[in-house]
Amino acid sequence: MIERLRRLPDPYPVPVARGPVSGRVELPGSKSITNRALIIAALADGTSTLRGVLDSDDTRYMVGALEQLGFEIDTDWDARTVRVTGRGGLIPAPEAELFLGNSGTSMRFLAAFCAAGRGTFRLDGTEAMRQRPIGPLLDGLRQLGVDAISVKDDDCPPIRIRSVGLESGVARIPGNLSSQYFTALAMLLPAATGEFRIEIDGDLVSKPYIDLTATTMAAFGVELDHHDYQALTVPAGQRYRATDYWIEPDASSASYFFSLAAVTGGSISVAALPPGSAQGDVGYVDLLEQMGCQVSRNGEITVTGPETLQALDCDMNAVSDTVMSLAAIAPFASGPTTISNIGHIRLKETDRLAATCAELSRLGINVEERADGLTVHPGTPRPAQIHTYDDHRMAMSFAIAGTRCPGIEILDPACVSKTLPEFWELLGGLVVSEA
Repeated sequence: MIERLRRLPDPYPVPVARGPVSGRVELPGSKSITNRALIIAALADGTSTLRGVLDSDDTRYMVGALEQLGFEIDTDWDARTVRVTGRGGLIPAPEAELFLGNSGTSMRFLAAFCAAGRGTFRLDGTEAMRQRPIGPLLDGLRQLGVDAISVKDDDCPPIRIRSVGLESGVARIPGNLSSQYFTALAMLLPAATGEFRIEIDGDLVSKPYIDLTATTMAAFGVELDHHDYQALTVPAGQRYRATDYWIEPDASSASYFFSLAAVTGGSISVAALPPGSAQGDVGYVDLLEQMGCQVSRNGEITVTGPETLQALDCDMNAVSDTVMSLAAIAPFASGPTTISNIGHIRLKETDRLAATCAELSRLGINVEERADGLTVHPGTPRPAQIHTYDDHRMAMSFAIAGTRCPGIEILDPACVSKTLPEFWELLGGLVVSEA
């Protein structure tokens, strides 16, 4: 699938829906859960079987890195199954040089993971990754006695981790930049020989991702206490146990198809995505409901779009990976739509706030950018080639807008391989079948 993506026309013409688009979509597993489960399975004692795993650039970087670190991993990507033989908190390799592309979860999770080892580990990525800050996590590791540095002294990759294992301690880092720093350290807690505590300085962004981390850890036998998002601890003596673990569909990826239903007045169901999912981005459908969509939560989630979307004023801090999903369909709403409290998305694969505003402007849409949000005014998008900034979410979000207006093309369509290589095939199947 990933190789087929490389052969797509670039720019890629978005198929235009001639009416309401309806159907049922089967999505691969969550990237967020897959990469968490891979790390935790490697820290467990024994062989775990992960089912429903996502086959994507990000998850392949994670698997490849764990193999370089000496773990035995058996992959069957076609069957979406990965078996990981954990070493009970030990890292077999005494040294490694890991290339992680532009995978933020891999970089941050593995930076902390390597601190459980005994040796020297260097982690690097693409030029885009070299601009993504990781300083707070490195500082947290140093507070725990790990020699963790940014090689270029700019608080970004490449980074070097030198460790003799973890004992105990307290680390305090700011919560306003990324919840991934805290997830990376939280998953490591049971690997320490003593007790340590991760304290959150200020308010934590994207809190639902800590809940997701806790849910994944619990499946492997460890209870994470997040103390009302002020600190993270694990009761003494808990260790991960190998298990057979199913990974549910990706709620962030589901947002594009729910948006498709919303913007065309159709009805889309996402198979096997439970309404009570621990994935925070399942809350995206609550926002669509406020915009006039009907949402069914009977076993799986179905969104049915209205005749006209209603304007919305919302805080999307908790579901920030879906900001672009909403912003790209906001021009079709009845009035201005305002999204706030999302300044931290400037530190993602690209400055997503600036990029979203730039591409909406390219479409001829009046948009106001602020330090921590934006307002999108209603309008009819004009034909344009959408720049994607090597960011999968830019490509998929603006493709949904393109289904409503002819002449929209997506540059670098293969960037969706980061999290959803099947995206164009799924979208084309739905839209063509309704055309």
